[in-house]
Amino acid sequence: MQDNLHSLCLCRRRAMLGAATALMPWASFPAWGEDQSNDSTSARPQLGDRLVFLTGPKKGQAARSDDLELGGPQAQAYPADPKGVVRDGSPLNLVVLVRVGSDGLDADTRARSADGVVAYSAICTHQACPVNQWSEEKKAMVCSCHASTYDPKNGAKVIFGPAPSSLAALPLKSESGLLIVAGGFVGRIGGETN
Repeated sequence: MQDNLHSLCLCRRRAMLGAATALMPWASFPAWGEDQSNDSTSARPQLGDRLVFLTGPKKGQAARSDDLELGGPQAQAYPADPKGVVRDGSPLNLVVLVRVGSDGLDADTRARSADGVVAYSAICTHQACPVNQWSEEKKAMVCSCHASTYDPKNGAKVIFGPAPSSLAALPLKSESGLLIVAGGFVGRIGGETN
């Protein structure tokens, strides 16, 4: 009797976990830290990748610095390799771009920017939700789940909310206005533990 009850509880737990997983937007993506070396769409941004817009009127097109409005809001993008393969197979590759200009940037942010544009991981360091909202008042990026707010001019440091750390920065360079990845992410991305 005890074994049957235990099996029934396990079955219910598995069914509930399966239902909850199906409702999660990123459930179909590989697990955090899972080896994805054979899948170029899941590979981290690589030196020389260009950035392509995820949404908006230029969806799927290469991002250029003059495509972004000076002073925000941010735009979402994914890296794409030189052959055009978009690295959208992992939520960890989602990037936010903000054209902040060159005034008021801290030294590290200035060094990673190109044409006044900065790039950061779009995955909140609190609970890995998307940082997809903009505060016009604060000129800052905001997480849609718990309102953690990040300063794009100051290394995406947390200026409000429960996030424990800054967003990971993605160094950029510009080739005639085309935004190109100049190095790997600097810092912890969203739900990563190391």
